[in-house]
Amino acid sequence: MRLYLYILLAFSFAASAQPLLTVEDAVAIALKNNYDIQLAGNNLKMDEENVSLANAGLLPNLYGSLSQNNTIQDSKQVRTDGTVQELKGAKNNSLNYGVNLGWTIFDGFGMFARYDQLKALKTQGEAELKYAITTTVGDVMETYYTLVQQQQMLKALDTAVVISKQRITTAQNRFKIGKASKLEVLNVEVDLNTDQTNLLNQQKEYKNTKTLLNQLLARDLTTDFKVADSVATDDKLVLPDLLNQAGQQNPLLQLALINKNVAELNLKQVKAARYPQVGITTGYIFTDTESSLGFARTNRGNGLSYGLTARVNIFNGFLQKRNERIAKLQIENTKVLIDQQTQEINTQLMTAFQTYMTNLELVKLEAHNVQIAEQNLDITMEKYRIGTITTLEVRAAQLNYVNALSRSSTAQFNSKLSEVGLKELAGNLSLTGK
Repeated sequence: MRLYLYILLAFSFAASAQPLLTVEDAVAIALKNNYDIQLAGNNLKMDEENVSLANAGLLPNLYGSLSQNNTIQDSKQVRTDGTVQELKGAKNNSLNYGVNLGWTIFDGFGMFARYDQLKALKTQGEAELKYAITTTVGDVMETYYTLVQQQQMLKALDTAVVISKQRITTAQNRFKIGKASKLEVLNVEVDLNTDQTNLLNQQKEYKNTKTLLNQLLARDLTTDFKVADSVATDDKLVLPDLLNQAGQQNPLLQLALINKNVAELNLKQVKAARYPQVGITTGYIFTDTESSLGFARTNRGNGLSYGLTARVNIFNGFLQKRNERIAKLQIENTKVLIDQQTQEINTQLMTAFQTYMTNLELVKLEAHNVQIAEQNLDITMEKYRIGTITTLEVRAAQLNYVNALSRSSTAQFNSKLSEVGLKELAGNLSLTGK
């Protein structure tokens, strides 16, 4: 539409001073800076550190020991032959030091279950990190496309302001030559004030959403930027493919499956208490004792010590059976949660897919409505210039055009959000922002 082409050019020129932030750039910055992703990443690193043979109890424990005891006491000894020895302030010193090793060599396979559980917890951390990344990327995309939609609304409202200004000029010219009343001029001025108010409110929403996106990107909240002028929706999504992908890739469903594995390994550890626990000990010990009273004044020695320990739980008040029942119930709960999570995800996918298909149709319909409203406004403005229609008819055509632009922008926005939501549920949301 030639009449309003310069409006869009002026708007583009005003925005060109700001650096362009693409959705790919926004996602990349979020992956690097976002606080939730950093926390999930650090939690995964801790889980990775915990996966070790020593943490599972599979390795021996080697430690050094030192003990020294000193006493001063009044002593009196009566020997079997009747001899009495007595000493006031008798000193007794004892020093023991050495190196000791302890190693549990069998605990009912509990240590192996613990090691597998540590690995499962690491896998759980990976799934939690993926969930944090997917959720953050989805939030960034939604906020970014909200800005695109709001930017399109600014253009539409800016167009409405410019048209109202043109209407005032025309109305004043008509008033000067006696073809219009003062009331017509005042009505147009009211329309202009309304359009300017709507534009200011939209500018406020646009700036607030910019701040929100900067928060998600974990950068300076005052960072200025502009976003893309339009968005393209992937219209090739197929429901059966999405359902299949969700069953294999959805982070929440993966977490539920991992929790079931952790619960099963916990049951193995509980059952391990039914078996004997066997350990070996060895060490090299030095002893040095001194006694002021007794048969030996000093006693020194060193040498190797070793032994075997074993113990088995015979009865602990039926706690073993209780613990096993609870562990089995925990497994049953994880199975129920898997079924529940699967049904919820499939339900969300099916309803979101229907919304997605509807939005794609609305995009086509509203785009056609924009063309019709644009042609209608062109014709109406020409008739207004020559004085064949009223200002109310012009205002109606003007509002129809702005509303058509708004609905078209909203339809594009909703279709894109539907696409992002479906891919997020399916677990295949692109981390490049495409």
